[in-house]
Amino acid sequence: MKYIDLASKTEVELLEMLKAKKLESFTLGAKLKTMQLTNTRELRTAKKDIARINTALTAVRSK
Repeated sequence: MKYIDLASKTEVELLEMLKAKKLESFTLGAKLKTMQLTNTRELRTAKKDIARINTALTAVRSK
């Protein structure tokens, strides 16, 4: 996911995406703790996506 893709979204869409990514991050963290996660890079990617969504939300709200 790139920031350019998020810049055109509305605040409601970004909030929905943020909720979904946070849930994904939680489940990946739980899988990591129980040794069920094979690709640990997914957790890092999910956290970075959350940060990108938060940045886009800040930009939308400041307009």
